[in-house]
Amino acid sequence: MIDQELRITRVARVEARFEPMEWSWAQKNQEQVDANWERRKARTPKLFNGRVLMLRDVELSPERCVNTYFEVDYAGLLAWIDLGHPDRTIANGFAMGALRGSDGAFLCGVMHEHTANAGRVYFPAGTPDRSDLRPDGTVDLATSLTRELLEETGLGQADYHVEDEWIIVQRWPAIAMMRTVTLPVPAEEGAAMIRKTIARQDPPELSDVRIICGPEDIDPQTMPLFLQSFFRWSFGQL
Repeated sequence: MIDQELRITRVARVEARFEPMEWSWAQKNQEQVDANWERRKARTPKLFNGRVLMLRDVELSPERCVNTYFEVDYAGLLAWIDLGHPDRTIANGFAMGALRGSDGAFLCGVMHEHTANAGRVYFPAGTPDRSDLRPDGTVDLATSLTRELLEETGLGQADYHVEDEWIIVQRWPAIAMMRTVTLPVPAEEGAAMIRKTIARQDPPELSDVRIICGPEDIDPQTMPLFLQSFFRWSFGQL
């Protein structure tokens, strides 16, 4: 069951498994999915319609968060988003590193114009895909988190410390499984490191880095709702 209430919960561990399911909404609305994909491709030609994993069930307790995923076309995910999330039985669930400097300030990326989320501001993350599936049917969200950090920022696991605890941010249609990731340097220095990586990448996933020091830096125009909620919670406003 997907809970659509705003909840932010600390848990000791996250477990995820893959269970195939036919997505009836996408099947019944394939023409809309295809038309939306053509619109998206016209605007962002580098989009690729691969296979991604979406959430069909979440079980949450103080000890753990257990997620059940199924596989869909990326075009279906984008149509579901662009059409206002008409299927309310599923969610977009992903691992995300809450990147911060040694001074406590957070660092977010600004998505590059060639990406599906151009101009949006959030921590490095990506919807899970087949590369996150393991032979036993589990979905490796911990590795997904560190892989996305490396791909988008150039930061490897030797460059930061990852907390064991998970922070589950439920703000439907998104559910973010977050871990605090702390650099050994202040946020400004970390941002400079990431900008050097961006300058070398071709093409980069990010166009810039945004530093978030307090609630005054929350930007409703560019930040998704779940991230706004996370920052308000982090800064003691929730």
